Amino acid sequence: MTADAVAHLTPGLWERANRLLVRKALSEFAHERLLTPEPLDEAGTYRVLADDGTVEYRFTARLRALDHWDIAEESMVRSRAGELLPLDATDLCIELRAALGLSDTVLPVYLEEISATLAGTAYKLSREPVSSAELTRAGFQAVETGMTEGHPCFVANNGRLGFGVHEFHSYAPEAASPVRLIWLAAHRERTTFTSGADLDYETLVREELGEETLARFAALLTGQGLDPDDYYLLPVHPWQWWNKLSVTFAAEVAERRLVFLGPGDDEYLAQQSIRTFFNTTAPHKHYVKTALSVLNMGFMRGLSAAYMEATPAINDWLAGLIEQDPVLKEAGFSIIREHAAIGYRHRQYELATDRYSPYRKMLAALWRESPVPSLGPGESLATMASLLHIDRDGASFAGALIDASGLSPADWLRDYLRAYLVPVLHSFYAYDLAYMPHGENVILVLGADGTVQRAIFKDIAEEIVVMDPDAVLPPAVERVRAEIPDDMKLLSVFTDVFDCFFRFLSAALAAEGRMDEDAFWAAVADCAREYQASVPHLADRFAEYDLFAPEFALSCLNRLQLRNNRQMVDLADPSAALQLIGTLRNPLGAVT
Repeated sequence: MTADAVAHLTPGLWERANRLLVRKALSEFAHERLLTPEPLDEAGTYRVLADDGTVEYRFTARLRALDHWDIAEESMVRSRAGELLPLDATDLCIELRAALGLSDTVLPVYLEEISATLAGTAYKLSREPVSSAELTRAGFQAVETGMTEGHPCFVANNGRLGFGVHEFHSYAPEAASPVRLIWLAAHRERTTFTSGADLDYETLVREELGEETLARFAALLTGQGLDPDDYYLLPVHPWQWWNKLSVTFAAEVAERRLVFLGPGDDEYLAQQSIRTFFNTTAPHKHYVKTALSVLNMGFMRGLSAAYMEATPAINDWLAGLIEQDPVLKEAGFSIIREHAAIGYRHRQYELATDRYSPYRKMLAALWRESPVPSLGPGESLATMASLLHIDRDGASFAGALIDASGLSPADWLRDYLRAYLVPVLHSFYAYDLAYMPHGENVILVLGADGTVQRAIFKDIAEEIVVMDPDAVLPPAVERVRAEIPDDMKLLSVFTDVFDCFFRFLSAALAAEGRMDEDAFWAAVADCAREYQASVPHLADRFAEYDLFAPEFALSCLNRLQLRNNRQMVDLADPSAALQLIGTLRNPLGAVT
């Protein structure tokens, strides 16, 4: 690796990356009421003072629906005693550490995450620009790897602590570097494999690897005097093998409970979620999701062997529920099932830790269906995160799709809402079922004209929750049940959909002059009312959980990360971890 590995770290690109991240930090920290910008005039000029009162951030902004601070990037100025200072996201966190509640323990790690996020942005800025219009014609994986923002709410959203710069170039989704996964043979004594009702281990590995590769792996085992029938084949992220397993699991390797087989033949691309890979050699084959002991956005991105065991059963259950529901079927809604899962249990780490420890999440994987075989003629795929993408010239991907469709923004939006929002609402009201329906967890099926035909949800077993204490669930599915207070249940829509996605989409369309905010939220209200009218038997539920309530609790994501950026949420009790700070005015509450 030569000096080219850091060619993106130039003064100009670094300045630009800082300006973008400072804008986001001021906006999102103000949204979460960590900062209270002081108005200076009626033209929308505000200032924020540092903790010690000596440094001032001044900017112009428009306060949009849901307390969204739309800051004019070119207006931002940082100064001390009248002297201009460069915009620096790391300095901002230090200068505002008291306001942000950054402890001595969290602060240096958070600064490292901010630095990594800036470096990632500089890299993206160094690449040849692709317009949003070009991206609409570029294909599924070009859209996936072309995303530049990351999570719209989190400020430090590309930490990936553990990756060196050369590993960034190899494994970061924006680098779009082909990856061949490492394969291990894992002794069946310590390994659990589970699959859906329509799949078994032999069929899976034969379809994924092919007879030639299977024979090669078997020969490697027999050549060491080992019986291939004593082992499962397990895919591993290359980083995880070279940086963790080959050292941390050294005894397992030495004693041949784990056997290194080498890379497979197929090439994959890392997805926005970092540890999930799409097969570019054979796009109809499964995604592979791997354990990755890298700290990113509040969690070590491992995979629990214990959690993996029930994953296929949970997916089968949900797929069956969707299949028999006429509202979900009419919306064209589907999931891509996590068809099979495998996990290796390390005896000593399990004795030494509790079930949530990162040491129990170092060696597991799952196989998720590819959406490619489900496409009809002329259809294409795009991550829903792309709707929030803004290109180098300030043009939105959503706007480019609208232009391609020839429809009015309102008509295009109506199709999208029916495909995405209706399944979210119906799952909640009919089944007390909530997803984590953020942009990276949803794939949109687009027609040849750029219209949204239907939505596909993914990342099911780790993300869904059934909130009905009386719901009858199969024993293997019981894990997804959670006790959520009644007054917090609808936050699964208000926070995850309205505040963490529609807030940004409506602002982007308004900024381009395509659709003002009132019209956007009127379209959302129309979609919700149309859905409610179609299922009158759920009227009592609509009254109990009022989507048109005047306000709802503000749930703050950055506050979670700022408090504990290694384990934001206790997975055993996710609702208890929420940081609720006051309320937001519900845009639907004002729609008549």
